[in-house]
Amino acid sequence: MTDTGARTDDANSRFRSGLERLNGGMAVPALLGAVLLAYFVVPFAVFFAQVGSVDVIGGLADPATQDAIRTSLVTAPISTAIATIFGVPLAYVLSRASFRGKRLLEAAVLLPLVLPPIVGGVMLLTVVGRYTPIGSTAAALGVPLTDSYAGVVLAQTFVAAPFLVVTVRAGFDDVDPRVEEAARTLGYGRLETVRLVSLPLARNAIAAGIVLTFVRALGEFGATMMVAYNPRTMPTRIDVLRIARGLEAIVPIALALLISTVVVVALVQALVGSVRRY
Repeated sequence: MTDTGARTDDANSRFRSGLERLNGGMAVPALLGAVLLAYFVVPFAVFFAQVGSVDVIGGLADPATQDAIRTSLVTAPISTAIATIFGVPLAYVLSRASFRGKRLLEAAVLLPLVLPPIVGGVMLLTVVGRYTPIGSTAAALGVPLTDSYAGVVLAQTFVAAPFLVVTVRAGFDDVDPRVEEAARTLGYGRLETVRLVSLPLARNAIAAGIVLTFVRALGEFGATMMVAYNPRTMPTRIDVLRIARGLEAIVPIALALLISTVVVVALVQALVGSVRRY
């Protein structure tokens, strides 16, 4: 059998398997889910269809737009890396440890998710603003924490990191503690057990957390606008273009934002693992 024939048979098999699932009680959930999926997708399709005559290449050639794309593509990975380095250990502690005040700590992780991003930005300014002790000291050392790359990273991390902690904690919760105990009985220490057992078993959740954190950081606007309106990121540049030139002007940079997100999701799935379970 040729490769083409094998691929056709495989596609037909997957299609029949899908039909069997629908006939096996999945039809109603699939229909309800399709409604929400359409609600997500249709606005994208209609928006880009209505502005199909926009000069995308010319828009992307704008130096200010290129600077905004560059800023986002530099800061969002840094914010994601910071969230991962500190968030994965925190997620593990929340999953495995029991201690007084744990509920308060869990609530603290969720606070940035509850706050409107603009309010979160205001709160950050009370800590790192140029007239605060931390902000003024940093500025005196030549590392301003507002209206700078550092300010963008601070805002993105504040808003996006909770997504990683919550998602990765769910992954660690799904790891059977008895597997870790078995590794400990074989002579592995706590850190070795986490590195060799817990992290690999939770890698799907870690991949999902990285994706969610990066996407949230890349699209962050409210807190970034308050802490670091300059340098422009893609979301802040979109806001400027919308006010100055209208909706059609935001199409090129919106496409760049969408493409960046898709590329990163694909890379994480390839390097870390599939995120289908989460």
